[in-house]
This record gives sequence, C-alpha cells and structure tokens, in this order.
Amino acid sequence: MDVVKLARDFKAFLFRGNVVDLAIAVVIGVAFGAVVNAVVRDLLTPLIAAIFGKEDFSSLNFTIHARTFRYGDLLNNVITFVSIAAAVFFFVVQPMNALVARSRREPPPDPTVKKCPECLIAIPAEARRCAFCTSPQPA
Repeated sequence: MDVVKLARDFKAFLFRGNVVDLAIAVVIGVAFGAVVNAVVRDLLTPLIAAIFGKEDFSSLNFTIHARTFRYGDLLNNVITFVSIAAAVFFFVVQPMNALVARSRREPPPDPTVKKCPECLIAIPAEARRCAFCTSPQPA
C-alpha cells in the first residue's frame, strides 16, 4: 500500500463536510450535556428536595415474600430524565422555536402596491385599471 495515497484518502475523508460537522456536533453535544446536568443537579434537584423533603430516593424499597424491591433508584432516574427533558425543552427548544418564528415573519406589505382582485398580480396602489387583465380597480 502506498502511504502517501492512504494519507491523501484519509485527508479527503476528514475534510468532507459531514465528518467535520459531526465532530463539531459531538463536541458541542458533550459541552451542552454538562450544562444541562449542572442545571438539573444545581437547580432542579434542590427544588425537588425542597418540595419532597429529600434529595435522594435510592433508599426507598418494599418487601414482598422476603424479596426486596428497590424502586427508589428507578424513581431517581425517572426524576432526572424528566428534569433533563424539561430543562432542554424550556431552555433550548422553546427559545429556538421563538427565534425561528421571529426570523420567518413576513415583512409588512408595501403600501405602494396592491393586488388586483381579478388576476392577483401586484399593481401600483394608484392604478385605476390592471395592466395585465385590464379589469377596473376599486377606488
């Protein structure tokens, strides 16, 4: 195998757009995961502890026929999942949706132009007859 050709092919592979985009997405995803975990750990978990009186439910269990069912850890994981999902939804999805909706707003209509009611072509607002379909325009 030719090492130079192999290096050239590897370089071509690395600099394709989707590989670089994927690498950037992974790095940003890891950093964002740290932020979301901090929000849950430092803000939402103490809030849950203030409401329910304890921060960790892992010691909760019950026994049936000498078998112990530890449901507290499952409860901790469910609360963590719901907290992370809520944090992502309210702090990322909702603001991004608002930002996208704001950027997609249509500009206000041009007051110097109106649509012909017959052919729906834009004509000057002062026109008394459409230049395309020759229909008279209301005053």
